Amino acid sequence: MAVGAVQRIERGDLWKSRALMLQIRLRERLRVAVDRHCHRPTIFASDGYFSSTVQRWLRRFRDFRRDSLPSSAVFYRKRVSKDFIAEEDSVILRMLQAVAVPVLGNMCHVFMHGLNRVQVFGIEKLHDALLHRPKNKPLITVSNHVASVDDPFVIASLLPPRVLLDAQSLRWTLCATDRCFKNPVTSAFFRSARVLPVARGDGIYQKGMDMAISKLNSGGWVHIFPEGSRSRDGGKTMGSSKRGVGRLVLDADNLPMVIPFVHTGMQEVMPIGASFPRIGKTVTVVVGDPIHFDDLLNAEGVQYLPREKLYDAVASRVGIRLHELKAQVEKLAIEHSITLASTERADAILQQVDWDSFGIGSLVSAEDGASMQGFQVQKNVNYTPPQQPQAPEKTFRTVSSFESGVMSRMRRYIDPTELMGFAARGLFVNSRPKERPVRVIEVRPLRTWKQFSEANLLQQWNSC
Repeated sequence: MAVGAVQRIERGDLWKSRALMLQIRLRERLRVAVDRHCHRPTIFASDGYFSSTVQRWLRRFRDFRRDSLPSSAVFYRKRVSKDFIAEEDSVILRMLQAVAVPVLGNMCHVFMHGLNRVQVFGIEKLHDALLHRPKNKPLITVSNHVASVDDPFVIASLLPPRVLLDAQSLRWTLCATDRCFKNPVTSAFFRSARVLPVARGDGIYQKGMDMAISKLNSGGWVHIFPEGSRSRDGGKTMGSSKRGVGRLVLDADNLPMVIPFVHTGMQEVMPIGASFPRIGKTVTVVVGDPIHFDDLLNAEGVQYLPREKLYDAVASRVGIRLHELKAQVEKLAIEHSITLASTERADAILQQVDWDSFGIGSLVSAEDGASMQGFQVQKNVNYTPPQQPQAPEKTFRTVSSFESGVMSRMRRYIDPTELMGFAARGLFVNSRPKERPVRVIEVRPLRTWKQFSEANLLQQWNSC
């Protein structure tokens, strides 16, 4: 056994020695290969003629490529054909768009006009550009961006239902890939709603912008938010317009028609952080005149200007027009709120009048309450005399108007402002605080009524 153990030890030492020799040989070969790689021939040396010539030509080629070929930091006109994305417009996608766009558009139209209130100024400018522009004339609409549902809610509220049924004539719009194209499901939904993807930070020459220009070259309609993102303060301020809108205008084959509009109130329909839109709100929209760029493109020496300057000039003009419209829409919204408050206060005053004390309580019915809700104060009311006056009777004739009841009878003969002043003098016997009771004899509504009728009603009656 001792002899066998000695043999096994010697055999193990033999294998160890062989492994050591193999390791030494591999190390020597590797060292030779490294030396051969490091010691190049003199023809490739840095001080050789051939090496210096090759390096000089390589530098010239790099300089030529940097100066002549466009890069992400150089602005140029990139032409896009009409069939740029023809392979992506499959039959299935067109079928989905033909179904989804009319359904979504009409749903948004009903939501805005049925569950909210929309008042639009200058809507005929958009309808004329959309329905009566020349054939193959591209259309670009620009607006401020307040809420995440500005498109499609505002767009749908501006169009009649018959236009919303034609999917091919409706707008294309742009949306960031990190918001609308996160997964295959949302991507399919927004593509069927005619939304084009754009990536934040990829510049104005990315594929999404090329797709939008391709739609314009086909005579389509593209809606864009020049700010590039939503307002951070709920629409109180408006950001500057980006160069992307300048490229859409200048790089299209035909100069597009640009229609601006600004809206306010969407910050209440869809507040920041809300998951669902609100109802019962008022949205005001002002559509402006078309923005023209002929003077800019036909200026002397414009062909020598850098493309960057042209993009900035177009974006600046669009931004200035949007700011002007924003001032108008805010003024109109304030005037509307004041008028609405005055109307509500007038309704409250007229509903509190003690009509029984005037002897006409029997004329007030349930229909009068409904008619008072639609009563609005007007500064100038033209008096229209009745055709067949009845002088002996001191009662109000029933006339044909859009209202019924006592309000329509009184408004036929009395200026609404005088009516409010008369009601404010007469009345409110039961609306005074309980701790300060007022005797009826001090109010004397019958005497007030008599004096008012003699001073106003009889004079107008006798003039018939």
